[in-house]
Amino acid sequence: MVTKTITIMEDAYDILVGNREDDESFSEVIRKLGTNTKKKRKLIELFGILSKEQADIMRKDLEERRRYSDEHTNERRIQWKS
Repeated sequence: MVTKTITIMEDAYDILVGNREDDESFSEVIRKLGTNTKKKRKLIELFGILSKEQADIMRKDLEERRRYSDEHTNERRIQWKS
């Protein structure tokens, strides 16, 4: 196996340490972080990131956007049938 030596800033090292599990090498952490940007996150990882107030605001906004979209979709259907 070929190895490379790299120099990183201390804050980048702290990020690696913070994402490292007890049994992981730094190579594994870098691979994990590099692939997480391309993969969808598991839904459970998102649990609890919003406060109840934030979630309520987001839910209300989504409902309004869906209602607006539904209304305009129906208008377009009527226009296409004409």
